[in-house]
Amino acid sequence: MAEAAENGPFYEISREEDAGAAFVLQSKGKWWHAGFHLTTAIVGPTILTLPYAFRGLGWGLGFLCLTAMGVVTFYSYYLMSLVLDHCEKAGRRHIRFRELAADVLGSGWMFYFVIFIQTAINTGISIGAILLAGECLQIMYSNLSPDGPLKLYHFIAMVTVVMILLSQFPSFLLRHINFVSLLLSLGYTFLVVGACITAGASKDAPRRDYSLESSESSRVFSAFTSISIIAAIFGMLQATLAPPATGKMVKGLIMCYTVIFFTFYSAAVSGYWVFGNKSNSNILKSLMPDEGPSLAPVWLLGLAIVFVLLQLLAIGLLMRMEKSADVKQGMFSKRNLIPRIILRSLYVVTCGFFAAMLPFFGDISAVVGAIGFIPLDFVLPMLLYNMTHKPRKSSLAYWVNYSIIIVFSCVGLMGAFSSIRKLVQDAKQFKLFSSDVVD
Repeated sequence: MAEAAENGPFYEISREEDAGAAFVLQSKGKWWHAGFHLTTAIVGPTILTLPYAFRGLGWGLGFLCLTAMGVVTFYSYYLMSLVLDHCEKAGRRHIRFRELAADVLGSGWMFYFVIFIQTAINTGISIGAILLAGECLQIMYSNLSPDGPLKLYHFIAMVTVVMILLSQFPSFLLRHINFVSLLLSLGYTFLVVGACITAGASKDAPRRDYSLESSESSRVFSAFTSISIIAAIFGMLQATLAPPATGKMVKGLIMCYTVIFFTFYSAAVSGYWVFGNKSNSNILKSLMPDEGPSLAPVWLLGLAIVFVLLQLLAIGLLMRMEKSADVKQGMFSKRNLIPRIILRSLYVVTCGFFAAMLPFFGDISAVVGAIGFIPLDFVLPMLLYNMTHKPRKSSLAYWVNYSIIIVFSCVGLMGAFSSIRKLVQDAKQFKLFSSDVVD
């Protein structure tokens, strides 16, 4: 462990001066609370893009990537708990992943690198949440009023206003929000699966075509974009747990990945089975197309949309930045309240603007997966473990970890290029603030 990290500005920030630590990161929960948090951090509305991800991979490669990335993330999060325990035993209790990474790797630039990645992920999640909520409202509106004048960006603006209000709430009852969010994700997942099965069995079922793109280069780019989407679906914005981290993490991970097994595979298989290479980045739009009748009972899809919206609003409660606060003056003091209102409002407005300007949910998920989640969840945990535990070069753990680092570093680079390329291509075909979204 580098000595400089212990004495430099990148080591543990004083709890008395850290408003984020005082207001947000009070970790006193049990292992099942960790399980709720892990599950709701991973099993979210992005699973609606799984059939779309399979569209760029096909059945075989889709199952392989989904399974392999599930195994790697389980292993990654377990290694993180070992690294946390290692630092805890050495007398260094870290409350943020960026501080942990800077301490272990012993370089100031790593602190800012992790901040950049986490900020990119936070912003991408916020944009995606606002966009998906707007799309869900538009789906319901289009079904109720097919010739209505409102466009997608109108609904995005509505959602942005609601998110601004929700983002002002103080941090409270996080574990209860996580539990409710878990129930909502289970609810809409199985409602969507039921809707897909109903659609596939109906006489109006679309013709199934599972062929990939004809051009070899297009197939390669689509594959890496799809892998990036799966990375975003499995990804989690790293935080830390109260000690003992390993025991909580293992039990929480078992709970989390049990839910993942049932939700991810059922959503991916049922959606791709019905729609094949015509799967939309939001499978609800495939089930309730703009033209033609709904392919499943409207009440079923309506209930699923309500569950999705409620979970997205729960995400709005977590859209917060506490760094500007002065913990000594209290959460509701004028010194803390005014900057909080201004900064959070500006942040959400900016995210809403980009959601309306670039309403490509699948593309945004892919960019966030490639640039954010692959380095944060598929690369850094293995590097941190090797740095702290120093396994022998002849050991299996050493070579497995570095193999994962090399493979996913390459996948991340290719994924970033292919997903940004796809976003630019779709943006060129899109008329600004239109409802005619290219998918």
